[in-house]
Amino acid sequence: MSVEELFFNNNAKTAINVAQARGVVLVVARIHGIPTYEYTPLQVKQAVVGYGRADKMQVQRMVKMILNEEKLPKLDDITDSMAIAICHAHSAKFSQKL
Repeated sequence: MSVEELFFNNNAKTAINVAQARGVVLVVARIHGIPTYEYTPLQVKQAVVGYGRADKMQVQRMVKMILNEEKLPKLDDITDSMAIAICHAHSAKFSQKL
């Protein structure tokens, strides 16, 4: 399972809520013996777009192109999770498991 490391600039309330949900996901993965791999937002953008400072729209367009989709999901979180999966698929950590 691949997850993105947390990065928040402004909204502490959102950061706390996301951190709590992320913690639950990581604990459940650990309980069930699911290996977890974490990637920074910079790593995800680099893997998907080729540029670590890409904006959200650039990442969304590349996810759409890489996955050969006609349109993107309505929720940004779904596109973000697809980008994290693409990052993991491109990573050496995943390649070593094949």
